[in-house]
Amino acid sequence: MSNAKELFKLGGDDSGLSKTTKIVITVSGLLFIAIVWQTVCSLGLIPEKILPAPLTVLASYKPLITEYDMFANAWYSIRLNLMSYFWAILISLPVGFFISLYPINNLVIGKYINSVRYLPIPAMSGIFIAIFGLTFGMKVSFLTFSLLIYILPAVANKVNDLQNPANDKDFVYLQTIKTLGATPWQSFRYVYFPYVTRTISQEIITLTGISWSYIVIVEMLYKDGSVSGIGALIQTMTRMSHMPEVYALLLLVIVIGIFQDVCLKFIDKILFPSKYNRKSLF
Repeated sequence: MSNAKELFKLGGDDSGLSKTTKIVITVSGLLFIAIVWQTVCSLGLIPEKILPAPLTVLASYKPLITEYDMFANAWYSIRLNLMSYFWAILISLPVGFFISLYPINNLVIGKYINSVRYLPIPAMSGIFIAIFGLTFGMKVSFLTFSLLIYILPAVANKVNDLQNPANDKDFVYLQTIKTLGATPWQSFRYVYFPYVTRTISQEIITLTGISWSYIVIVEMLYKDGSVSGIGALIQTMTRMSHMPEVYALLLLVIVIGIFQDVCLKFIDKILFPSKYNRKSLF
């Protein structure tokens, strides 16, 4: 009973609840949303052409699968997402370290790294089309850049945090390894690289939602065939006024995003077990 009361307290704690209880409450929340949605549609509070009923949305998956290659389009979008993540991380780590590890680079470039986050990414799509043309590579490049402008400053900032004497919690690692007489390479290998990758991993996971927003945008800009991703399919359904299919595809994006988030967190636990008080598997 005391655990249940915690749920209704400001700043209460749910740690005392069992895993089963948490799942039941979470599923109940989903059912509540579905009931409210159905009630709004049944009462006609919102026109059906704007908000179709939940069962109508679920029924629309059949034509999406049989007539519009929904799974092929979903895989197209997932492939775009994975490729852009791969290239963004591969570029951000060495460039971020290069900028922030050396004072001259930090002074010349590092001070302006954070400003790239203010770039209006959708407005830059025309630049990528001009450079790469209307190709699959253009989409990958655009999405890679959209992630790069978040991950690169994160890498540079984490290095600067580690080197900041005012950051007593983390600066002690550098002091310790220097006291042990480590070479610059040993400092990088045993302190800089583990610290930065360990701390930016959560930011990379958080980018899942942003990455899917940009994927839908870039796919709406350009279709390169019958299978051009979920974004292109949403645009097609919208143009045909098939609103149940539009909502079904939006729900599919949410499901894929949640699954990707779970997978990235699982990988994070394997790569950085110390963050979760676990022993390394390797």
